[in-house]
Amino acid sequence: MFSYKDKKVITIGIVSELTGLSERKIRYYEERGLLFPERTKRGTRVYSFSDVEILLTIADKREEGVQTCEIKKDMMNDKKKSDVRNQMLRGQINAHFNIRK
Repeated sequence: MFSYKDKKVITIGIVSELTGLSERKIRYYEERGLLFPERTKRGTRVYSFSDVEILLTIADKREEGVQTCEIKKDMMNDKKKSDVRNQMLRGQINAHFNIRK
């Protein structure tokens, strides 16, 4: 199911206002591979509420002195853990309902 939090509809100016981060800094975090906005047909970046939450987390970690490469590594590890958890859950559900692939 698609969550409203994942719908990319917020422009960079609004994201900047919501997070207190400059547009330049938001673009920098994109360049570093920490978030992935979509582009409109005109090339405008659009973000989701989930992206805003990610940016706030990044800003907190940067204030603590964590480097962007470490933040990226942590984010990748979190994603891997989440993927493994999801696979395990799917396996348990499939086993419970005797579903074979």
